[in-house]
Amino acid sequence: MSPHRIALLFNANKVYDRQIIAGIGQYLKSTRVEWDLFMEEDFRSRTLGIHHWRGDGIIADFDDPTVAETLADIPIPVVAVGGSYVDASQYPAVTPYVATDNVKLVRLAYDHLIEQGLQRFAFYGLPPNPGNRWAQERESAFLRMIEADRLEGLVYRGSSTSAGGWGRAQEDMATWVKSLPKPIGIIAVTDARARQLLQACVVADVPVPEQIAVVGIDNDPMAQLLSRIPLTSVTQGAEEMGRMAAQVLHQMLHGGVTAGTRVLVPPVGLNIQASSLHKPMKSPHVMRACHYIRQYACLGIKTEQVADYVGISRTLLEEHFKRELKQTVHQTILEHKLEMARSMLKDTSRPLADVAVRSGFTSLQYMYAVFRREFNCTPRQFIENARS
Repeated sequence: MSPHRIALLFNANKVYDRQIIAGIGQYLKSTRVEWDLFMEEDFRSRTLGIHHWRGDGIIADFDDPTVAETLADIPIPVVAVGGSYVDASQYPAVTPYVATDNVKLVRLAYDHLIEQGLQRFAFYGLPPNPGNRWAQERESAFLRMIEADRLEGLVYRGSSTSAGGWGRAQEDMATWVKSLPKPIGIIAVTDARARQLLQACVVADVPVPEQIAVVGIDNDPMAQLLSRIPLTSVTQGAEEMGRMAAQVLHQMLHGGVTAGTRVLVPPVGLNIQASSLHKPMKSPHVMRACHYIRQYACLGIKTEQVADYVGISRTLLEEHFKRELKQTVHQTILEHKLEMARSMLKDTSRPLADVAVRSGFTSLQYMYAVFRREFNCTPRQFIENARS
């Protein structure tokens, strides 16, 4: 019997789509289902000529309205993947649909910010257009939560930027960031938006997370890599969505799924990093210093540089640190470097020498010495202890 010919219509330049495709692959491996998979060579979702394709089934991203419209009358089994909707009429009438739970994604981020002791909240979304109805759903979910708690929720959508508009968009966002009541927690509709927000906070010289705590959605490794401040982010259940979509299509190919079937997939969890760990501070000098340290500790900064940034003498800054944090500026810098090193050590494939350099230690030997002094173990032993 020949393998079924299945088309995957996704824009796999996004981590969400890649994880869905990975989930489809995991389903095929775990069940030994034989499918020939078809995708565009550059991983873009193009529907031109799809009606002439002689295949057996399609799994497609229905967040793209063009895809949904094109596949509405195609005569082969189709499974839709996309965001969830409060209004059931937003779903396709007969096409089986596997959705990420937008309400639970926002709820996880919102509850986390509440747990940090914050009482003011904002949402950084996207300008409405037919291709990002999922973003509008997340914004609406945020506003409903805020209303239920009888709080005021601020919304900023910014602009859909291209290279020519980057500078203006960042200036506008920095102005918005400065205007916000503080401290405040902000949920960004995606990690890409969260990274833009963190950049705007740096430009506006607003400390994160002391005055603005940030949570993104996607847990995108690329956004983490490109952010100076480690980003807290909600992890979507995208791989589970892929597995479920493949299972539904498999059943459809054998006549076993009811038209209009809907599956809602909850988020996996929250990857908590520095961007959201709000710690109220009395001293504005300590707040500014920690903001600087969080960005540059791993570049080998010294106490004098921190004092210069804050604009007071080293002696006075040390007094503020001992009063507020019960430790020196140097100890705070070292603490951040160690936190970064511990985070990177979770990736056991990363060379230890690379961890040492990227976390700001002058050599691998020095990192070993600091780990022995602070944790009474070597970095390798630290990894082993973390596993057990």
